[in-house]
Amino acid sequence: EYIKDAKGLNIKKATYHPLATENIGGIVNIISKLLENGYAYKITNGDVYFEVSKFRNYGKLSRQSIEDLEVGARIDVNEKKKNPLDFALWKNSKENEPYWESPFGRGRPGWHIECSAMVYRYLGETIDIHFGGQDLIFPHHENEIAQSESFTGKPLSNYWMHNGYINVNNQKMSKSLNNFFTVRDVANKFGYEVIRYFMLSSHYRSPLNYSEEILLQCKNSLERLYSCRNNLDFVYKNLDLENFKEDSVLEKKLLKYKEDFIYSMEDDFNTADALSSLFNLTKEINTLVYSKNVSKKLIIFAKSIFDELCEILGILYNRKEVTLEEKVKELIEERDLARKNKKFKEADAIRDELNSLGIKLEDTKDGVRWSKVSE
Repeated sequence: EYIKDAKGLNIKKATYHPLATENIGGIVNIISKLLENGYAYKITNGDVYFEVSKFRNYGKLSRQSIEDLEVGARIDVNEKKKNPLDFALWKNSKENEPYWESPFGRGRPGWHIECSAMVYRYLGETIDIHFGGQDLIFPHHENEIAQSESFTGKPLSNYWMHNGYINVNNQKMSKSLNNFFTVRDVANKFGYEVIRYFMLSSHYRSPLNYSEEILLQCKNSLERLYSCRNNLDFVYKNLDLENFKEDSVLEKKLLKYKEDFIYSMEDDFNTADALSSLFNLTKEINTLVYSKNVSKKLIIFAKSIFDELCEILGILYNRKEVTLEEKVKELIEERDLARKNKKFKEADAIRDELNSLGIKLEDTKDGVRWSKVSE
């Protein structure tokens, strides 16, 4: 079900989808070395804990000292632990629980160690970027850092990126408030691409406020982008093939919007500002396509920039080549003839009939432009 939703959101498939249960050997290996090097200890019931005080930089991600964390954190009290912050690497098996054999006894891994083992196996000692929600900074990511760096002696990650929370109508999303829903629930109503656009419309570290009104705005914004791309195709098909004159001034103008887009993306992945640059480009393109002197060369150039920026954001992936039924084609031709003969009432009646069939018409200098109305 996750893979189905990810595909709908245009998330590229990962190289590996590892399971913790397939990495028990790697987990046991890391715990064994941490015990050997004095970073972990075993207690009488068979549990193994990481000793936080042995890792000098514990708290560096959340920028808190061990003393501050001990005071402020909600930690399960276990009188056998040396320090309340010490966390489980291996838990002794209880009755009716799944378990694996290990040198420490029959049991199962702790939550944090699974991630370190899979990162080490599939990605190496140091990864470039580590993502996660803000709620994972402590304790999960602090614990990942402590156990991984104590094991390898290398930094776990060069960059950490933590996303903000989702609010619903300005309230925190939670089951207790009965405002909890899944990606599938929203996709069934608005489509997956609208959700993707919604996520891009705010900086990833900022809180994201969900409401149906905002989703409708996102849907309308996407339709504007689709309309712009369709305009480019329409003009390209109707322009004279020989019309390849130089438009260096206008090309530089379009390139400026691309440069603005790149600047925003390089500024801590600021997709919200990048979208603003894309809409500035869209506005400029829509002006170009209605210009009398636009060249085919410039339309090709505009298409290439527009497509490149949309692909970076992973949007406009539902573009389809729409064909018209023969009956609709005939109606469009009849209306065009009626307009030429100044039979405007007849032309309006045909337009209304086409609207009822879900076909929207627009009269332009290059001829009649049609599009299918969104359902």
